[in-house]
Amino acid sequence: MTVKHRVSEYRRRMRARGLRPVQIWVPDVRSERFAQEAERQAALVARADEQSDDQEFVEAVTTPWDEE
Repeated sequence: MTVKHRVSEYRRRMRARGLRPVQIWVPDVRSERFAQEAERQAALVARADEQSDDQEFVEAVTTPWDEE
């Protein structure tokens, strides 16, 4: 039995069970480009407290769950 035939049979069985194939593309976390972008974003997050008082605003307008 060839690989093509085995794959075809497997897909037929899965479709018979009500499933369908889905292809998902995700970032390659092993690439240098990904590592550079992750480092850039991490640095932005680390400096976020220095750049604005957004968290203070969020806390000021937030109502604790048990007080509603």
